[in-house]
Amino acid sequence: MKHVLVLGAGQLARMMALAGAPLNIKISAFDVNSGNIVHPLTQQVLGNGLTTAIEHADVITAEFEHIPLDVLDVCEKSGKFFPTTQAIKAGGDRRIEKSLLDSAQVKNAKYAVINNRDDFDAAIEYVGLPMVLKTALGGYDGKGQWRLKSAEHVDAVWCELAQALQDNPNQSIVAEEFVPFQREVSLVGARNASGDIAIYPLAENVHTDGVLTLSTAIDEPALQQQAATMFEAVANSLQYVGVLALEFFDVNGELLVNEIAPRVHNSGHWTQQGAETCQFENHLRAVCGMPLGSTQAIRATSMVNILGEDQVSDSVYALTGCHVHWYGKEKRRGRKMGHINVCAHDKAALKESLLELSELLDAQAFPALKPAALAL
Repeated sequence: MKHVLVLGAGQLARMMALAGAPLNIKISAFDVNSGNIVHPLTQQVLGNGLTTAIEHADVITAEFEHIPLDVLDVCEKSGKFFPTTQAIKAGGDRRIEKSLLDSAQVKNAKYAVINNRDDFDAAIEYVGLPMVLKTALGGYDGKGQWRLKSAEHVDAVWCELAQALQDNPNQSIVAEEFVPFQREVSLVGARNASGDIAIYPLAENVHTDGVLTLSTAIDEPALQQQAATMFEAVANSLQYVGVLALEFFDVNGELLVNEIAPRVHNSGHWTQQGAETCQFENHLRAVCGMPLGSTQAIRATSMVNILGEDQVSDSVYALTGCHVHWYGKEKRRGRKMGHINVCAHDKAALKESLLELSELLDAQAFPALKPAALAL
């Protein structure tokens, strides 16, 4: 039995544990905030301290990017950590991410890095307006982001950026051109240490207030090939081991990378019921040196995030092709509490199931579900 230590003790570690059990892979999680080693399902404390956690693990991996650098360094020195600290740092620092995409010759939005007011003025000149501004460190799910649409708002936006820079001396702001995209899509794939790559179908994503609310697997060969080529370029440049996600803007059929996520990803949860091998199993296969599993889609599937709700009616469980996954979290407004995978034999049937599900859920809690279902 192999023992995998996951840095982070949230829902992704939980789902890795569920996927690892049939493979006889033991999962424990290291809570980087408390220093406790916990069981990813029960949250029972199993021990304390990073040194102890590393000693008992055969492999170390991560469920999120924002890991303290001292923790990453210790894990890297152990020789057990996958994918790499460089990959994790790229996922958590937009400056490194942008440099990586440039070196891999992968298309992304025109950008500039801002550390002071002079940089800000130069970025406006170079990138142009409107622009999107994002903190290099710490921003996710729509946090740490601003839009600058016109020159009259420059001073007001700078006041907020200056405060963000002052609050963290290691912080920068990345200014990106505003991309008039038609939709957002993402690609999840896996690479092992031998360089073998397995890629899932693209997912089309719907966001509400910057948070992912719905992902639907799509079958679009031309777009899939574009995305796969960029995925391979990034994964190979990093000598990546594990599951990696790329988020794209679709601009009239041309893809631009928006972000990379060096881990199993929210938009890949549909693979639990919709693919031959789910993303969590393939991540474990990759980091444990096993052959990768098939990423073939086996049926039409959508994933619906459950935000801020800790229960659904029994009628949801009774819906054919509906699979509810809870994360065991305490209820909090806007928090990712779980997700629902909805499956059907084809796209038309999936649309009908999503519309039926939308009638069973609170429209205020799931505002994007019905419009997105109608758009399928």
